[in-house]
Amino acid sequence: MKKRILALLLALTLVFALAACSQNGEEQDDDGGTEEPQEQPEQPDEQEPEEPDESEKATVKAGFLQGPTGIGAAYLMEQNELGETRLNYDITIDTDAQNVNAAIISGELDMAAVPTNVASVLYNRTKGTENEIQIVAINTLGVLYVMENGDSIQSISDLAGKTIYTTGQGSNPQYVLEYILSENGLTVGEDVTVEYLTGQEVATQMAAGSIDVCMLPVPNVTSVLMQNSDVRIALNIADEWETVTGGSSILTQGCIVARADTVTDEILDDFLADYEESINYMADEANVEEAGALAAKHGIVANEQIGAAALPDCNLVYIADPDTMREYLQGYFEVLYQASPDSVGGSVPDDGIYR
Repeated sequence: MKKRILALLLALTLVFALAACSQNGEEQDDDGGTEEPQEQPEQPDEQEPEEPDESEKATVKAGFLQGPTGIGAAYLMEQNELGETRLNYDITIDTDAQNVNAAIISGELDMAAVPTNVASVLYNRTKGTENEIQIVAINTLGVLYVMENGDSIQSISDLAGKTIYTTGQGSNPQYVLEYILSENGLTVGEDVTVEYLTGQEVATQMAAGSIDVCMLPVPNVTSVLMQNSDVRIALNIADEWETVTGGSSILTQGCIVARADTVTDEILDDFLADYEESINYMADEANVEEAGALAAKHGIVANEQIGAAALPDCNLVYIADPDTMREYLQGYFEVLYQASPDSVGGSVPDDGIYR
């Protein structure tokens, strides 16, 4: 009996000893025990400076004119709104080339659509400076027409004694008209009177029949013809230019210029890709209705009907190769210089104008 009791006591002692060892082992941690590490509460991440998003689009401030020099950009403007362009464009639309010229000189714009002679003036003014302004693409050829409310004008000589209402004082229309008149023996202020208004003012008065003769670009020409069936196109200024120059130069009226200090080569490549797509879309006869609607939507023409009717006569081109640009423009600049040095900024621009 005593032996059984003793065996039982020994067994109980062993059980308690093992239990105590097990409990002590589970409580160990810093001394190398087996307790699983407890999860620590998450600490707030330290704020680190944000890295610039390498994929973010560069923003370019671009200015376009109502009318032929701006109409080729309507598709670009639409794609920009949809976020489908390679760059982000902050776009200004203006009716006055002088406003655009001042804005690109001051740096309010990085690039702009301007008359080609104005591009020469801008280049000569900024040549050799960090903000040099150069031509990056030609976008418009000849789009000027003399219109008459009647049937008395068959040639330039028939303008003698008449008053011509036109637009573009200080830019291509003025110098082109004066040169053609001079080459036909007519002097402004003596044989012919020229009055300068905005394109919209001339078009409105011509359509109303309150003036008899004007010179306007497309799409103003289209607007007048749609409103007044008594008005006709009397002379194509591109043809008259070819006649007086003997075919030695091309009437090249519109281009895109860019500042060297803000438009890097990478930005320029992206812009030209976007712009070429835009010109191609706007010039495609298959898109004429949709393109006319875009031109109206973005404030470049008065309405969709004028836009669609004008586009085939807008003479849109995309020429960005420097050698080809020179081929189109150099003879033109030389003729303008002979007619009036001020028309190109005092001198025929050198090849540095073509970027």
